[in-house]
Amino acid sequence: MKLMFLSDIHGSVFYAKQALEIFEKEEADYLIVLGDILYHGPRNPLPKDYDPKEVSQLLNEYSEKIIAVRGNCDSEVDQMMLDFPIMSDYSTVFYNEKRIFVTHGHIYNKTNIPKISKGDVFISGHTHIPVAEERDEIFMLNPGSITLPKQNNPNSYAVLERDSFEIKDLDMTTFKTITLH
Repeated sequence: MKLMFLSDIHGSVFYAKQALEIFEKEEADYLIVLGDILYHGPRNPLPKDYDPKEVSQLLNEYSEKIIAVRGNCDSEVDQMMLDFPIMSDYSTVFYNEKRIFVTHGHIYNKTNIPKISKGDVFISGHTHIPVAEERDEIFMLNPGSITLPKQNNPNSYAVLERDSFEIKDLDMTTFKTITLH
């Protein structure tokens, strides 16, 4: 099974379309969206081609393939536009005998890790900074931001296949990787 992770679309039709094209090219089984889907947030600039309504329509076409969690910019009114659930603060996915804790990152994060076991995987977005590291025998992963990257990082997403977590730019070029052993 192949999983694709993305975070922080922030209502950009331009980047939502690119993400869905990449999802098709990657031939991933599921798309895991780590929050901040429709609204740009008061601290962020308006992203390119900002149109939350059209983003919701695009994503709804893939609703049976999306697993999503709520970001700090997501609300109940956003849920009314989407055909897949987004209001959970976290979700758990099992992959190759590993538990993956999926969250946005504004509640659970590097400084507030939930109760998970050694060898488990913690995946969050929120910071807009890609991360692939192991800390205290827990894999800490962040795909970065598909729309508004920070600290001179490229727009990015990630895939997990065969215990390899790869963070890629929009040209599908891997620039960070970690093996989940």
